Amino acid sequence: MRRLILSICAALAALAALPVLAHSERLPLYDGPAPGSEHWTQERVEIVNGERRQVYNTSQPVYELHLPRPERASGAALVMLPGGGLRVLGTGADLYDEIEALVAQGVAVMLLEYRTLQLTPDQIERASAPPPPRPEGASPARFPRMTIVNGNANPAQGNAAMDEVLRLATQDAQAALRLLHSNAAAWNIDPDRIGVMGTSAGGGVAFGALLDRDAPAEEQPDFLVSIYGPALQDVATWEGAPPLFLAVEAEHGAVTDGLIEAFRIWNDAYQSAELHIYQVPNFSMTVDLWGPRLFAWMREQGIIRAD
Repeated sequence: MRRLILSICAALAALAALPVLAHSERLPLYDGPAPGSEHWTQERVEIVNGERRQVYNTSQPVYELHLPRPERASGAALVMLPGGGLRVLGTGADLYDEIEALVAQGVAVMLLEYRTLQLTPDQIERASAPPPPRPEGASPARFPRMTIVNGNANPAQGNAAMDEVLRLATQDAQAALRLLHSNAAAWNIDPDRIGVMGTSAGGGVAFGALLDRDAPAEEQPDFLVSIYGPALQDVATWEGAPPLFLAVEAEHGAVTDGLIEAFRIWNDAYQSAELHIYQVPNFSMTVDLWGPRLFAWMREQGIIRAD
């Protein structure tokens, strides 16, 4: 009997030690060339510096699927859209911390490398160079503000190249949502609990998918999570609109103002939205800060099961 008890304890310990994060191989989002960027010629560039990872010139989107173990699966899923101003994608250690935290809650995560603005090697070299050191005692840099109209915090309004990249990136997010829907049964996903989560410009891409009311139902998210990622187009809501969870730093300039206005638009229409503004340095928010409240919100919204 003692051996049996020890064997059971060992088995349970081994099960508990299994990672909650299942890291799949990278797979192409589209069968064949991505529509709209077939003739892009700049080479994809990946720069790794410690825990930081930057990807430039994505023309063929790919995804990583991270599924919870079957006994942990809640049925919820989301498309994760990293940030980078639509010019680069930051997919370093912090992002994988977020994925691991979500998977531990039973949420399936599709990390999407979506299309970004094409840059020349010289432009990438300048963009990826470390910033010059700030003089000792200097005040933190202030982010520029802008007049927010209809919740639109796009700093490049009217820029045709950026508008096209936003359109294609949004198309990629919608294709990822469609893929999650089409594989819902195989991946233990409830097709009525599939959302989008974006950081910085990824939040703008998430809003793009949310606001496209003409898209098929399987390309429309059931909820939106934005981590300092404002809408990059005019915001309008409707009766029964998906719930929003928004988190941002207090001094992130137009980003903060844009998310406040998006929240106000949802709130004025009596649609579900929750906004958190943290008095912390910009880009310092980690999942340890906003994660506990996000997961509580997801339970309250019925997105993941209550404990």
